[in-house]
Amino acid sequence: MRTHTKRCLLYLILFVILTVIDRLTKNWAVIRLLDNEAIPLIPGVLELFYLPNGNTGAAFGILSGHRVLFLVIAFIVVAAIIYLLWNMPDDKKYGPVATLLVFIAAGGAGNMIDRFFNGYVVDFIYISAINFPIFNVADMYVSVCTVILALIVLFKLKEDDYNTLETAFSRPLSRLFSKKK
Repeated sequence: MRTHTKRCLLYLILFVILTVIDRLTKNWAVIRLLDNEAIPLIPGVLELFYLPNGNTGAAFGILSGHRVLFLVIAFIVVAAIIYLLWNMPDDKKYGPVATLLVFIAAGGAGNMIDRFFNGYVVDFIYISAINFPIFNVADMYVSVCTVILALIVLFKLKEDDYNTLETAFSRPLSRLFSKKK
């Protein structure tokens, strides 16, 4: 099997595993936490608490009630990440970037599935020590991996890496939009 195809298959497998983990945790939260008391994991610090009526907004409930907008944005982001992963150079040094993108795509897909089928996102993890907004596993994938990705982009990648990535990502688009003579 070609290296490129094998690499993309591994990304797909990781994406499916991460999405299934998110779905399983949300299903567990609905079954175990809905209409029940919170479960303290670390008393006074961290608990599992089902957010009544779910989250119809983005992070911290921003733009609540704009379901279609969030579905479209999530679809575009996941599609863009698939494009980036498909065209990622086969160099191992881009492996961490690709892995982080898979986590971000899985988080986006997990919450997109919730919005599509429920009309809201199931949130159930609560950091009570700082009264942090309730979130879920998909949110952790997106937020933590986005921060790590930003750190890699800012502090690890060199100018040559950017040039390599730009060439890899723009080549398929230039072929698509070039006129055949």
